[in-house]
Formats: sequence, structure tokens, C-alpha cells
Amino acid sequence: MESKILAKLGIDPAFIFLFMLILIVVLFVLYVNVSLKYDRLKNSYASFMRGKDGKNLEESILTKFSELDGIAKIIKQNRADVKEMYRRTEHCIQKCGIVKYDAFNEMGGKLSFALCMLDKKDNGYVVNVMHSNDGCFAYIKEIVNGKSYIELGKEEEKAVKQALVGRMGDEELSKEINDLMQKDKM
Repeated sequence: MESKILAKLGIDPAFIFLFMLILIVVLFVLYVNVSLKYDRLKNSYASFMRGKDGKNLEESILTKFSELDGIAKIIKQNRADVKEMYRRTEHCIQKCGIVKYDAFNEMGGKLSFALCMLDKKDNGYVVNVMHSNDGCFAYIKEIVNGKSYIELGKEEEKAVKQALVGRMGDEELSKEINDLMQKDKM
């Protein structure tokens, strides 16, 4: 049985048969896939609706909505609490710098130190404790906006610089770390 149309187009009927066979296989695979998804959905729906009528389902939904409202209130309160804690910590000590040194050459072990403590706005104090054979002497100087109105010793200045960059230890390394962290925030 030869078709005049296929002969004029130059199409072999075997190609059409092969194409139809491949199409049937693809459609069968898609049918199986859709059937499996439908069965899973039907099972999920059945387990959701098990033992519930319309009124029970409505009660369940209303309960969940009231729980969500409670959670929203808790979140709102938590946000307010965090803002209040942040406001309070602005005036707490947030930056420290410490430099240990030998105040007098006859002493060893670097028992003297300068400790700088600053808040977020770079206000605070630098405490200089000098240890000698005669005793221990402590001096405190106020720091306002990162500067002292009283002349600072070199150890005190170094402690203030450490505190200003926000990291204790090596001043240059602290500045580099602080700069990198600021770039990451942008």
C-alpha cells in the first residue's frame, strides 16, 4: 500500500511509523509520571482531611492563624527589645586597648600597663598603672571623641590608638582588619 502523497514528498512510511512509536513511548512515560504525582497528591489530601469535616478544618485554620498572630506579636516585641539593648550598649565600653611596659628600668616583667576603654562614640578613659619597688600608682585620664585634653604618655597614646581601631594588640594589623570589615559591610 503505497501513498501517492508520501511518494511525492519523498517520505518513507517506515519513518512515520518509527516517529509514531517514539511519540507513543514518550507519552506513556509522561502519563506514568503524571499518574504518580496525582497519587501522591491524593494521598496527601486524604491524610490532611482524615477525620475532619468542614467545621473541624475551619477550626484548625483559625487556630493556626491565631498562632501566627501570636508569633507576629513576639517578633515585634523582640525587635523592640533588640533596639532598646542596642540603644543601651551605645554608652557601654565597646573598644579596649592595652599596652604593657616597664615603667622603671630596675623593674622587669612589664608589670606596668596603660588601659584604654571607649564606648561607641570614642568616649571613655585611659588608666595608666605604674608598678615600682615603692608601690603601684594609678592615673586616669578622660578621653572625649578619641582625644584627651591632658597630655598622654607614649604608652597611653598607643593604648588609645588600639582602642580607636577597635582591636587589641597590633595597631597596624588592627587598622587593616577594621578597614577590611568596613569594606565587607558596603
